[in-house]
Amino acid sequence: MIEWLENLGAKGLSILKEIGRAGVFLFWSVVGIFRPPFKIMPIIKQIHVIGATSFTVIFFTGAFVGMVLGLQGHYTLRMFGAEGALGSAVALSLVRELGPVLTGLMVTGRVGSSICAEVGIMRISEQIDALECMAIDPYRYLISPKVVASILSLPLLTAIFNIVGLMGGFLVGVRLLGGSEGAYLSTMKSSVMAADIRMCFIKSICFAILIVWICADRGYWVHKSRNGFGAEGVSRATTHAVVISSVAILVADYVITSLLL
Repeated sequence: MIEWLENLGAKGLSILKEIGRAGVFLFWSVVGIFRPPFKIMPIIKQIHVIGATSFTVIFFTGAFVGMVLGLQGHYTLRMFGAEGALGSAVALSLVRELGPVLTGLMVTGRVGSSICAEVGIMRISEQIDALECMAIDPYRYLISPKVVASILSLPLLTAIFNIVGLMGGFLVGVRLLGGSEGAYLSTMKSSVMAADIRMCFIKSICFAILIVWICADRGYWVHKSRNGFGAEGVSRATTHAVVISSVAILVADYVITSLLL
């Protein structure tokens, strides 16, 4: 019994240590944003990596999610004689929940894994140690541009997801299944409020910070983790980063929704 309690306490202390280290990592990453000299090119490069290269997957994911919502919503609402509310159902589902959450999950799989692998490889190849030896802040040089770029890119990707999803729902619900175009557009406009759009962008910004924070942190400290060292350690850290980021997005989605509703 005593041995079991000791193991439990050691596990709890290890978790607290990981949380504390991650908190310090986020603090210095944010501080690096405001530390001169300020350079715009690293941020633009990361916007291309995080935002531009994710456009295709966001576009097609949003289109087919909207089409599925239009299809399912039409047949479900028809059971209650409320086909005219399809626009409202599709718009609120996308703007409040599916848009920011699915965009965050897609970006996690598309970009979060590459961030963790990139930083992890730089760690095991001692490039980060070389930066520290040259008195270059690795947080400001490596992590801060990614944080800024993700905060700028993810809300735009979420907006693209929502717009394309609404078009996909319109295509299926109105053009394919013969729903009312006027009812779809009018209910969509009347149901989506400013508070819904604000919630959507607050979620996307929080998810952007979580993705870079968790993925970069797992790669940065790969040499001190239990994943091992070398290529195998980086691969395990990348897998853990994607899983933890995805779960964190879902947890944060519930917390933000409960606070803002």
